[in-house]
Amino acid sequence: MFKGSNVALITPFKNNKLDEEAYIKLIHFHLENGTNGLVPAGTTGESPTLSHEEHQRVIDLCIRESNGKIPVIAGTGSNSTEEAISLTLHAEKAGANGALVVTPYYNKPTQEGLYQHYKAINDNVGIPIIIYNIPSRCVIDMSVDTMAKLFELKNIAGVKDATGDLNRLDETIKKLGPEFIQLTGEDGLALRFNKRGGVGIISVTANIAPKLCSDMQKFSKSESDNESKEAERIDQILQPVHKSLFIESNPAPAKYAAKLLGLCDDEIRLPLVRIKKETEEEVKKALSFAKLI
Repeated sequence: MFKGSNVALITPFKNNKLDEEAYIKLIHFHLENGTNGLVPAGTTGESPTLSHEEHQRVIDLCIRESNGKIPVIAGTGSNSTEEAISLTLHAEKAGANGALVVTPYYNKPTQEGLYQHYKAINDNVGIPIIIYNIPSRCVIDMSVDTMAKLFELKNIAGVKDATGDLNRLDETIKKLGPEFIQLTGEDGLALRFNKRGGVGIISVTANIAPKLCSDMQKFSKSESDNESKEAERIDQILQPVHKSLFIESNPAPAKYAAKLLGLCDDEIRLPLVRIKKETEEEVKKALSFAKLI
């Protein structure tokens, strides 16, 4: 169910409130442009600064507007196990197809603590759980052995791997097998990740270039030489876009790019701020190179 180009949806704001009109527009933009799955209320959706009510609302709207056309993997992680269970239960009741649960940040649990955190969520819900392993933001790294232990539980389905280490992909396939879903969280590695056995991505760039991202994902898994070459061609077009969207902290550059495309405003919540003028120029250049503007 979870493969290809899954977009880590940005959350549009207007006057520091959720801009529901722009958010609904974004969802339909993805439905029309080949995105394979929607991921609301993740880090790219500024989940750390969403109130509980807003968090639930963006998930509810996403499920309602997508209307079963493509899967919704709701961001429901927290460094509080109780809160993560609560958010995941809400997503399940709302009709989400799965939950993306980030490793607990700041607390720095041991591998046993990580296991018990995910086991508690698993034991309280009935939808597939994707582990989000991103050591650069959370300061902890879930080991392959811990993932293997978690994969024995009924709802642990896969990982969003944002380690940036392609060897980790090989190790995980070897230990857990191909049934364990492996999605990358690194846009720049998407093609190589799939070539080495991954099945897709949860993407920031897909906010801006959904058709290119979904086509690249589709062609990257093809056995046709022509389609494989097309995946490589698209990847080269997208590389400057990937790079530009991470010059400053995500999702500020992505929101500026969305503004250039007329999708929403680039308003962002503190402690993040709008990008600098020189970053704006780099984003414009990258989008122009990709013929997105």
